[in-house]
Amino acid sequence: MQKVISIFLFLLSFSSLHAQQVLDTIETDNGKMVIYANRTWAYVKDIGFNGILNPRLHKMLSEDTNFNFVQSWNNNVCYSSGRQNDLTKLKDTIWLCVLEEVHSEFVFPVDGIVTSRYGYRNGRHHSGIDVDLNTGDTVRSVWSGKIRYAKYNDGGFGNLVIVRHYNGLETFYAHLSKILVVPNQDVKAGDVIGLGGNTGRSYGAHLHFEVRFYDASINPEEIIDFTKREVKDENLFIHKSLFRPGAKPTDTLDEPGEIHKEEAPITQIQPAQRKYYKVKSGDTLSEIAARNNTTISKICQLNNIRPTTTLQIGRSLRVK
Repeated sequence: MQKVISIFLFLLSFSSLHAQQVLDTIETDNGKMVIYANRTWAYVKDIGFNGILNPRLHKMLSEDTNFNFVQSWNNNVCYSSGRQNDLTKLKDTIWLCVLEEVHSEFVFPVDGIVTSRYGYRNGRHHSGIDVDLNTGDTVRSVWSGKIRYAKYNDGGFGNLVIVRHYNGLETFYAHLSKILVVPNQDVKAGDVIGLGGNTGRSYGAHLHFEVRFYDASINPEEIIDFTKREVKDENLFIHKSLFRPGAKPTDTLDEPGEIHKEEAPITQIQPAQRKYYKVKSGDTLSEIAARNNTTISKICQLNNIRPTTTLQIGRSLRVK
């Protein structure tokens, strides 16, 4: 690995060559890397990537004259469409599968409680949910996807990571103390993307978490139960009422329109029966596992923790 880094730095020293001229390629654990003369690099698999992770959904939104929305792939700006998309003008309802068959996992982003909700706050619209944490706490990607943005944002977010997901949504993780991913990196649900912090326009360590659809913010509580720390329903119906500033969960259409399906008719998917246990003083993972007729490894898998993780009193652990 040290040899690879040395070669990488050596190649970058040829800054006199023209931008975008390929200097060399390097084999890495994540695939072949192309080194350019302008001190940038890219994985071969990502060259020419158009940013579309849900082709069927994007085909409908970009080609249908009722929508004609834009979704580009830009590692340098927060809002990849330039905020061209006005979702308040939607005439129809779109069906979105939050937990797809191939990418069906969801992981709560950080171990903390909600301190501020979506909506108006001090006269300004708060576009996400704030979750309490300590500086340095682990922050994880809620669904699988690809890192679109990972750098300091001077618009108030501080250290910001944006993940685009296969379900058609994007999630924002702001005020991080440290970013642990790079643009174009593939991530799975539960992968660590950064450490919690207090960077940017922030008054105390917390995670500012947003859910966006084609750059328009949605109340995260429309999709996620922040008490049970799970997805409310695998099916999400996208309609214009979701994008009104300060919209509360369960807002409904003023004028119901045609429902667009991605291929198959909508069927209500019943979530698997889940069971949670609230940690009490003196509890150990082995005792909790025995009490709930499960194993330590299963509890660790369900909660993305290790057998050595310190259990916090009052934390809800999923045991089934």
